[in-house]
Amino acid sequence: MSGNAVTLGANLAPAEARTPEARVVGAMRGFAQEIGALSAFRLESCIHCGICADSCHFYIATEDPQYTPIWKVEPFKQAYKREASAFAPLFRLFGLKREVTADQLANWQHLLFDSCNMCGRCSLICPMGIDVAALIEQARHAMFEAGLAPKELYQKAAHQQATGQPEVSAEPYREQLLAIGTRFGVEIALDEPEAQLMLCVPRTDIEHYPKAVAALARVMRHLGVSHTFRSDGLVAENYGYFAGGRAWQRDISRRLIEQAIACKAKVLIVPECGHAYSALRWEAADLYGKPLPFKVRSVTEFLAEELHAGRLKLGVAFTGVTTFHDPCQLVRKGGVNDAPRALMKAMGVDLHELKNHGGFAFCCGGGGGVLDIERAAPLRYRTMENKLREIDDTGAQTFLTTCSDCRRTFDDAQAHFNWEKSPHSLLELVADNLIGGAERPP
Repeated sequence: MSGNAVTLGANLAPAEARTPEARVVGAMRGFAQEIGALSAFRLESCIHCGICADSCHFYIATEDPQYTPIWKVEPFKQAYKREASAFAPLFRLFGLKREVTADQLANWQHLLFDSCNMCGRCSLICPMGIDVAALIEQARHAMFEAGLAPKELYQKAAHQQATGQPEVSAEPYREQLLAIGTRFGVEIALDEPEAQLMLCVPRTDIEHYPKAVAALARVMRHLGVSHTFRSDGLVAENYGYFAGGRAWQRDISRRLIEQAIACKAKVLIVPECGHAYSALRWEAADLYGKPLPFKVRSVTEFLAEELHAGRLKLGVAFTGVTTFHDPCQLVRKGGVNDAPRALMKAMGVDLHELKNHGGFAFCCGGGGGVLDIERAAPLRYRTMENKLREIDDTGAQTFLTTCSDCRRTFDDAQAHFNWEKSPHSLLELVADNLIGGAERPP
């Protein structure tokens, strides 16, 4: 990808403030920036077999062909075929690929944002090995350049890029973090000058699941590992990633990177947040422009490593029959499949797997920013029904996950469907079943 791609879009107005012609120009500029050898190879490799449709929960729920994953990148493909492919002059001369229009872009906003979680299941199943989810992410970049990111994602990304928080809160997250420590009786290490680990938190946990924040601090204290939160690098989520704004995504990631460098952290621990993990583990270094001087690990990976090393000891968790939801960004993009299961096994959890689990697990339905898009709710609920049935079919009494946004999506479904199950945090379960004390100096 061109290094210039991230310089675009920093001050773009949303669609309603721009003419149709300006939207098309912005989108075409964005598509041009995204076209490289790898994306061209992916676009040329598609044999139109339709197998990706059978992997997509939006298509499965509706049987509507517009939700076929590869169809969602059609404007990107049109731009490539007309402007950059080997036979571009012929495509233009004979009208084999139409020009991208403003109306088409407006219609595709629904397909690229409302009906795609970028979960990667289509990429996993494609017989040609095409990373369809990566193409959709690139198409979102162009939509952002056209001012066509959904207003909810655009506004949160803009606020986070400017302030470090996705939205205004009654009090700064720093103060809320300290208040959570007081409420749950755990000391919060904040703004330590040096630490082995730097921790961040999902704003979802700050606002909805404070016990998970306390659990993170409690486990680190228990292990006796040097750690710190940083006031200027608290929020794990990256709304620039959701909205498709590469410059904003870079700035949001850089805030965390610079704080980790400032405290000389050897590892940046990403909490239970799948998309934050993808943005920091797989994309941050590319946007930053050089290798990161520290490792990025999900908290689940870190705890499994501590368990394997014998430093984390866990007691039996009496959870009854239990099932587990694999967050897409962790398991499919990150390969974090064995780590949560090792932790559950160590606690004697009676795990009953979902019909589709591990790399083939279906998304919760809210990932990729979809949960934040108000107009997407009816389709999201329809899409989630199959997942809820899978969970019910296990007969589980306890339902665990390792992503706060997945958790919030299921809680929302619980309220909408009067569903009797409520998801729980694996991190919280670990914190509730710790044995022994710190084995290393703090």
